[in-house]
Amino acid sequence: MEEPDARSLEHRLESWLARAGRSGATLVPLAGDLSARRYFRVRSMGGQTHIAACYPEQLRDAQRRFVRAAGLLARASVRVPAIELDDPGAGFALLEDLGDCTLYELPGLDESARARYLATALEVGRRIAALAESEVVALGSPPLDRTLLARELEPAIRHLLAPRGLAPPGFVAALEELCARLAGDALVPCHRDFMVRNLMPMSAAQVAVLDFQDLRLGPPAYDLASLLNDSWFAPSGLERELVGRFLPRGVAEGQYRRAVVQRALKAVGSFTACAARGDARRLPLVGPTLE
Repeated sequence: MEEPDARSLEHRLESWLARAGRSGATLVPLAGDLSARRYFRVRSMGGQTHIAACYPEQLRDAQRRFVRAAGLLARASVRVPAIELDDPGAGFALLEDLGDCTLYELPGLDESARARYLATALEVGRRIAALAESEVVALGSPPLDRTLLARELEPAIRHLLAPRGLAPPGFVAALEELCARLAGDALVPCHRDFMVRNLMPMSAAQVAVLDFQDLRLGPPAYDLASLLNDSWFAPSGLERELVGRFLPRGVAEGQYRRAVVQRALKAVGSFTACAARGDARRLPLVGPTLE
């Protein structure tokens, strides 16, 4: 049975679309991500489709950052969904529909095809890292400095490690030291969640980027570590090749390894925290992420 809040949201979205001259559209709920945002595929009476993003009140600032970041990325030749309508007051945005499958969901890929897509994505990552730092800072997200990197590990400690007796004080102190060393390099623009579930395959030579509202400054190895160690896990030989090609010049490989540890623990912390709230969709990824 559909929840009353879900029906209310659909009714409000339908009314908003009607006021924008798009009445009569069919709404299909989409699975979405781990945030409180909701998504619908909107099919017009003429058959054209868009994606409606619905932001609750507490995420309206994220909606505003998404729109500003979209413009910044597009000007840097990073493919992002076009924004057809944006109304942060109502908490709705209407976006270009880039398709049904993220790179993570794309069927039938062999290792060679995966390697090509990863390299293509990392070229996009280079364009993100080359954004003007002042413009990224102006978006308003705090940098991934030692404090935030360490704070991001708290859900993993609370929901996964501590209940199993795996978080003695010395271990937690070592994680804090790891975060301090990871933040020791000059920070650069990074997507913050640069992974295959946030990439859409447009062709063999192009991927589009999603979920970029948290664009901010972070460690130069962070997006590389995220892409190669979240959802898809590059075989060791391919990982060595891509790290050799795409680790920024002057950044030690040890910084990439530290970013892998931090990112993996952050990810499983998010998965297990969501499971504690009743959303267990990502629990099957905990084991592979920690291997």
